Amino acid sequence: MDVKRLTRGPAIWVIVFVVLLIIGARVFAPDQFKKIDTYRAIELIEQSKVDSAVVIDGDQRLELTLKPGNEIDDYEKVEANYISQRGDEIIELLKANEPAKGFNDEVPRSSWWSSLLIGILPLILLLAVFWFLMGQMQGGGSRVMNFGKSRARLVSKDTPKVTFADVAGADEAVEELHEIKEFLAEPAKFQAVGAKIPKGVLLYGQPGTGKTLLARAVAGEAGVPFYSISGSDFVEMFVGVGASRVRDLFTQAKENAPAIIFVDEIDAVGRHRGAGLGGGHDEREQTLNQLLVEMDGFDVKTNVILIAATNRPDILDPALLRPGRFDRQIAVEPPDMKGRTKILSVHSKGKPMAPDVDLEGVARKTPGFSGADLANVLNEAALLTARANARVIDDRALDEAIDRVIAGPQKRTRLMSEKERKITAYHEGGHALVAAAMNNTEPVTKVTILPRGRALGYTMVLPQDDKYSTTRNEMLDQLAYALGGRVAEEIIFHDPTTGASNDIEKATGIARSMVTTHGMSERVGAIKLGRGSGEVFLGRDMGHERDYSEEVAGVVDDEVRRLIEAAHDEAWEALVENRDILDQLVLALLEKETLNRGELAEIFAGVRKRPVRPVWLSSERRAVSDIPPVLSPAERRAVANGSSATASANGSANGSANGADYGDLN
Repeated sequence: MDVKRLTRGPAIWVIVFVVLLIIGARVFAPDQFKKIDTYRAIELIEQSKVDSAVVIDGDQRLELTLKPGNEIDDYEKVEANYISQRGDEIIELLKANEPAKGFNDEVPRSSWWSSLLIGILPLILLLAVFWFLMGQMQGGGSRVMNFGKSRARLVSKDTPKVTFADVAGADEAVEELHEIKEFLAEPAKFQAVGAKIPKGVLLYGQPGTGKTLLARAVAGEAGVPFYSISGSDFVEMFVGVGASRVRDLFTQAKENAPAIIFVDEIDAVGRHRGAGLGGGHDEREQTLNQLLVEMDGFDVKTNVILIAATNRPDILDPALLRPGRFDRQIAVEPPDMKGRTKILSVHSKGKPMAPDVDLEGVARKTPGFSGADLANVLNEAALLTARANARVIDDRALDEAIDRVIAGPQKRTRLMSEKERKITAYHEGGHALVAAAMNNTEPVTKVTILPRGRALGYTMVLPQDDKYSTTRNEMLDQLAYALGGRVAEEIIFHDPTTGASNDIEKATGIARSMVTTHGMSERVGAIKLGRGSGEVFLGRDMGHERDYSEEVAGVVDDEVRRLIEAAHDEAWEALVENRDILDQLVLALLEKETLNRGELAEIFAGVRKRPVRPVWLSSERRAVSDIPPVLSPAERRAVANGSSATASANGSANGSANGADYGDLN
């Protein structure tokens, strides 16, 4: 046992506190007296059963010590109270029946040191308890009075270094932060051309995209003091502590300048001021005010850079985001396919991978995954490999790991009846077949009826390449694909189940965003209504009124319903036209439970595609002839060279064809 550690820890204070209580109770506690009636005390005096007596006239109390053998309920000492008029009577009675050891009518005085100790002992114990609690709140007795000091951790040379070589999939962010390193290493190079060092860099993006990892890479590359702290470490229950910690942090950084300060989750302290429901100047706003002053106050010669990270840049205070404080705002987004391949390469180091594993193929199967998701995929694959007592990570383990990250672990103990398996097969088959029959959906890569997470089965549709925008026709196809499972249940069983609740929720969200956010409704037009799908910030948004009337709200509801019903009808027609393929798909699912991309392509070889939708013009006043022709590269060169006659002829000759092509694209 570490005795020194025990004596420095909180256990020794608890032991000392308990011992003091016991000693105080034993030594300084008054003698125990049995409370009796006054007439009974008088009888004991008259019967000469009293050994000694004390009359405390100030408290009108009589204390008697009984002779041996006369105890009352095992009490040797008894006491009784009397009224002031009987004080003289009791004194005369004691004189007439004087106890063996006499009596006195004065209060015995205790020594001055015992009185002092009894008086200050409660105060000492109270201070000790307060000292102990403060030490626990602040992380130890050595920091009891330092709760106004900064809690930032200084990254030392002994800390394992992360460099830019360990960061993949965020090349633009690495380039921007690499310039910060050069600023600190060679300031003269930039000062020669009049460039000033940035005051702050804000990293924002979705969770798991590598913001904190980038900051750690800056710490490993910078070669200057690096202070790391969380935004929640500034805010305390005591007024003014947050601002004091901000001042202390920047004081330390300025003394060791050039230096870098990293504040993770800065939205904990940097939220929009005035957004509190109760109003007023709360502790968090005071801390933010001090942070604003430190970042851009009167002292312009500081060589300290603040790097901050957040998932919610929309709720930060505008004064914090302006140039001069956060001069650079770097978006750290989910990586593209090349970035995902590089991230997988980084995280696969030290893991035994099978020779035939294609990391680029894994990256193609994981669109939208963040760096943390990809690291989790490889870790799950390693765990599955170890569980199977295998020595290398193969494609089967990686595929299972991807499924676990997307939909959760497989529920092997969940037993489904044949009826439920058949319903699930038709439901997932409806999704897959509608997706295959649409003209603008991505290929179906997997269909399974094995339960995972909260789902009884799922259909995986993955894009061929990374996409950053979506057309109206693609969103309409997504609506039909989302309702394909519900429609299949209606066609086959004429009795839909609750399994389509999540599909209906997604379809409603897509349709409403088309109407209120993306301007894809003829009746509503290209108007932004409400907040769309953004997250609500209660303090800022609660007082904002709706920016459209009840009539417009009714139109929006009608348009959403119209889009859902149209998608429902289109899915119905696609399944009815390909009913034979749906039955073939369901039989294969009931037999194999999981179908991969190759097996699905063979089944969907004869799928009858849906007809191309007509051109959407967003207004009846426009005609197809109003759409300018789409010129080929040769025609553009002809126009640039001044061959107007050729261009005009080509334009008139290709006008109708180009119009039809334009309609197909939309």
